[in-house]
Amino acid sequence: MINSIFKSLNILFAQLGLPDDDSSINNFVANHRPLSPDVLLEAAPWWTPSQASFLSEAIDSDSDWAEVADSLNALLR
Repeated sequence: MINSIFKSLNILFAQLGLPDDDSSINNFVANHRPLSPDVLLEAAPWWTPSQASFLSEAIDSDSDWAEVADSLNALLR
């Protein structure tokens, strides 16, 4: 069965409680990059504990969010 819910960066940002329009996402990336290669995405200093936990769980469990989190990670490098 094909998952009909497309999880984009916009939806990830909404899930994290951040502004989720394209301009806000572009500004977030511009203001937070480059993230040091030795820092895991979920360990970045700007996340709240709940945001970091959500990202860590998404990545560790290889959930539907993992691919989108990986995309955000790549944008921040």
